[in-house]
Order: sequence, then C-alpha cells, then structure tokens
Amino acid sequence: MTIEVLRAKLHRITITEANVNYVGSITLDRDLVDAVGLVEGEKVHVLNVNNGNRLITYVILGERGSGQVCLNGPAALQASVGEVVIVVAYAHMTVEEARSFSPTVVFPDERTNKLQP
Repeated sequence: MTIEVLRAKLHRITITEANVNYVGSITLDRDLVDAVGLVEGEKVHVLNVNNGNRLITYVILGERGSGQVCLNGPAALQASVGEVVIVVAYAHMTVEEARSFSPTVVFPDERTNKLQP
C-alpha cells in the first residue's frame, strides 16, 4: 500500500500574471522550480491564501530569475495578480518510506518571489 505525502512546497509566493487565454497551467520561475525539485509538467496544487480557492494544474517553466508566477487558462480565474498562493506537490510512497521522508519546503520572498539567501 502507498499513501500520498507532501513532497515539495513553495510557501507564500505572489501571483505576477494571470493569462486566461492560455492553454492552462502555472508558469513558475525556474529558480523556484529547481529550489523544491519540481519537474516541468508535474501536477501541483495551488492554494490561494487570499480567498481559499484550491486548484490542480501542472508546471510550466518560466524565465529563470524573473520571479514569475503566472496562472494560465481557467486557473487564471482562481486568483488575481498580487494574491498570495502556496504551491504543493505530493508523492506516493509506502507508509514506512513516509515515516522517514522530509519534504522540501522553500520560503521565497513574498514580495519578489526570489529565493532568500
């Protein structure tokens, strides 16, 4: 048996763009993606701190160092520019593996979405 466990978390990043006329997804600065070990196309949950909306989408790689956090397609209707979100990814593992696993959690600067030194 496996369970789904938190694997990666970008805690409190700010939406910089919302593009409803795009196919769909969340575009993230490559520095943020790399910091938590996400993969392009990976399923993520986006939790809106401002209004409680929760959505599931997938990662598209944005420009490195840009601070970009862009909701695309229908997801763009779930948050507005300037709102704060949490992005999480999960992994399936056995209960035994989960007991010793530690997720990667990163706290970028909420105003700039840049990694803190």
